[in-house]
Amino acid sequence: MATEDQQGAPSVVDRYYTRWYKTDLKSKPCEDHCVLQHSNRICIITLAESHPILQNGRQIKSINYQISANCSRLQNKVSGKSKRGGQFLTELAPLCRITCMDGEEYTVFSCIRGRLLEVNEDILMNPSLLQEKPSTEGYIAVVLPKFEESKSVTQGLLTQTEYEDILSKRRSTTPEPCS
Repeated sequence: MATEDQQGAPSVVDRYYTRWYKTDLKSKPCEDHCVLQHSNRICIITLAESHPILQNGRQIKSINYQISANCSRLQNKVSGKSKRGGQFLTELAPLCRITCMDGEEYTVFSCIRGRLLEVNEDILMNPSLLQEKPSTEGYIAVVLPKFEESKSVTQGLLTQTEYEDILSKRRSTTPEPCS
């Protein structure tokens, strides 16, 4: 049984990660991404709460890490202390494509520059994790920015407050902006 102190305690994500947001990626309305940045500079790429996949009970048909004929994020292999061998990503590098049952397809992008450490293979077998626990077990990928870029990697991303302001502006202009 949980005590009152435990109920009010922040989650692990809230305690150890800073949330950053990228909205309307590639001019696609509401396709927002979230970057969870740890103090050790590791970043976890997830879907933001307002992303269309997380709205209106959409069901995921498939998740594909095969970006092109020659590029599969599943083939990423890193080794050693400096994580050699990981694929280098730019801000707009696609990580995966998610297809919903209604035929809609969404591309999830890196949002930051860095080395791809891992992709979440668990969501391939259980796509509902992406919707049920987007900030924890349903993450998309883990990216490690270069040490010298670790402070500047969040330039161009929004803070939690700025993101909430954008969401409230969307709601005030359109009754259901992201459906």
